[in-house]
Formats: sequence, C-alpha cells, structure tokens
Amino acid sequence: MITIGETTYTLDDPLVMAAMAAGAVVLLILLLVILALRAAARTARATEPLAQQLGHLGQNVQSLANGQEGLRSSIQVVSDTATSGQTQLAQMVEQRLAGVQQQMQDRLADNAMRSQRALTEMQERMRETLHGSSKQTTNSLTALQERLSAIDKAQDNITKLSGDVLSLQDILSNKQTRGAFGEIQLTDIVSKAMPSDSYSLQATLSNGRRADCLIHLPNPPGPIAIDSKFPLEAYEALRNAKSDYELNEAAKFLRTSVKKHIKDISEKYILDGETADGALMFLPSEAVYAELHANFPELVREGFSQKVWIVSPTTCMATLNTMRAILKDARMREQAGAIRKMLGQLHRDVELVLERASKLETHFDQARRDVEGISTAAERAGKRAAKLDNFDFEELAPEDPVNVVKLGKDG
Repeated sequence: MITIGETTYTLDDPLVMAAMAAGAVVLLILLLVILALRAAARTARATEPLAQQLGHLGQNVQSLANGQEGLRSSIQVVSDTATSGQTQLAQMVEQRLAGVQQQMQDRLADNAMRSQRALTEMQERMRETLHGSSKQTTNSLTALQERLSAIDKAQDNITKLSGDVLSLQDILSNKQTRGAFGEIQLTDIVSKAMPSDSYSLQATLSNGRRADCLIHLPNPPGPIAIDSKFPLEAYEALRNAKSDYELNEAAKFLRTSVKKHIKDISEKYILDGETADGALMFLPSEAVYAELHANFPELVREGFSQKVWIVSPTTCMATLNTMRAILKDARMREQAGAIRKMLGQLHRDVELVLERASKLETHFDQARRDVEGISTAAERAGKRAAKLDNFDFEELAPEDPVNVVKLGKDG
C-alpha cells in the first residue's frame, strides 16, 4: 500500500500497476538510449581506422586506374605491332607457298616423266615375264599332271592300306589271332635284341605250361619267361564307353581282367629253382601301356607285388638290351678260364720266340763276322791281282807270315 498526500494506493490497483509499468518502460528506454550512445561512441572510434583505410584504398584505386590507362596504351602498341608483324608474316608465307608450289609442280612433272618411263619399262618386263610365265605355266601343268598321277597311285595305296587296317582290326578282334599277333611282335623284338641261342619260343616248363618266350639267363637270376597275351576286350570297352556308368563298369572290368592275368602269369611262369623270381607281361600296344600307367597305377603296383613286370614294345626292347648285357657278362665269366689258359700258352709262345730270336741274333752275328772276313780277303786278293796285272814282280814284297796264316784260316 502506498500513501501520497491524502490519497492511499494499493499495489493491486490497476492504476498503480499501470503507472509502475509506465515507469519501468521509461527506465528501460533510458537504459537503451544510454547503451546506444555508448555503442555509437565505440563505433565512431572503430570507424576512424576504417575511414583511413578507405582513403588509402581510394588512392590505390586511383593508381590502379592510372596503371590501367598505361596498360591500355601498351596493349594498343602491342596490337599495332602484332598487326604489322602478322601482315609481314602473311606476305612471307605467301612467298614461301608460291616457291613451294613451284617446286612441287617441278617435282610432279619430273615424277610424271619418271613414272612414264618406269611404266614403259614395267610393261616391257611384264611382256617378258608373261612370256616366261606361259612357259612356266605349261611346265607346271605338266608337272601337276604327273603329280596327279602320283596322287592317284597314292590313293590306290591308301585304299589298299585301309583294307589292311580293316584286316588288322579283324585280327585284333579275335582272341586267338590277337594272341598270334602279339607273339609275332614279341618274336620280332626278341630276335632283334638277343642272340639266337639265348632264348626259346613256346618253351615248355616243368609244370606243363608253355611260355611264349623264355630268355636263358644264368643264375642268378635264371631264365625269365615272357607272356604276350593281354585282355584287350577290357581296354576296348573302356575306350568305347560313352557314359559315366559305362566308364566305371569298363574300368572295373579292366582292373579285374588285368589282376587275374597278372596272377596267372605269376603262378604259371615263376617256378622256384627253374625260372627267375619274376616274369614279363608283354603289351603289344603302347596305348594300353600308357593307359595303365596314367590311370591305373594300382595295377602296375599289383604287378610289382606279384613280380610280374609290365612292358610295352619300347620298354621290352630296353629290358632285352639289359638282359643281353647281363648274358654277355656271364659268358665272358664262363670263358675267363679258357682266356687265362690261352694267355699262358701265348706267354710260352712269346718266350720261345724270344729264345729263338736270341739264337738267330747269335747266328746273324757270326754271319756278319764271316762276311767281314770274306770282304777283307777279297780286298787283299784284289790288290794282289792288280799287282799281277802290272807284272811288277820286283816290287812284290815277301808275304807276312801272320797274314799268310790268317788267309789260310779264312780259307
């Protein structure tokens, strides 16, 4: 509650509240005016350097305008100079182009003349070449006809060879003929690699089995049997398989057939005390040999375990050459005693030759001395004959008793 004079006001009175609000607003305005004056003073103080900088900036702009005016003058001078230089350059280019054009015209005329001469020479050469080519063509046609005749003959040979191949397929399709073919191939290889007395074909063993070939090696290792039969039907089935199922079945068939064949060879042709502790299974085809080693190594290992060595024509030839070296070494050992006996006899013969040569040398020495005595006597007789020929009897001196005795001894 506020009392002014005789009047009392309460704070809840609207008039009091309005008066208070108006006073507050006035105070706020006064405060803002004071703050604004202070800010203006600070702004004035802050703008003084800015005004100075603006003054300097104006001076710089004026200098820049002056420089721009000088640059415009320089550009005008450069433009005039460039225009003059461009005009001179254009004149020089025109002059050079005129000179180049003249040179080009001269060269084109010269080239045209040269081309004309070259064309004339080429035409002449073409005539000569065509004339020679016609002769060559005739000769070539003649040679072609001869070659066609040779090709016809070769075609006939190819047709005949095709028939031979078909007959070979017929041979290989039959088990008996295929076995005979393998035996023939094995016989050809063995006959080329081994001496004729070092092997036997179709040799019968003590168990009644007949080996296709038996190599007679000394102990050890002893005779080695070679079998030339092979289950080719399994390989043909494997090669002709078209599906995975057929391929698997053919592979099983091949494994079973080869294992059985290895077992048969081991049981039939490896005999204790009669043959070597191993045998050879001869494959007449390099393709079958490569197939076994590439895709069926377990069959090769099975052969090793059964002491049955699988060989192809190539490896069989190498194996036989090794056997031939072993056989040669064994035969040399067998002949070692005879060689030593012959060397002893040769030594005695050499001693006799040396003894007789020594005696002959003694005879030669005696004959040489006899020849020397004969030469001396002949020379002395010649001198006496010369004196007798001149009849110089008075000059004859009495003979030396020693010489007379020596001449009597020489006879």
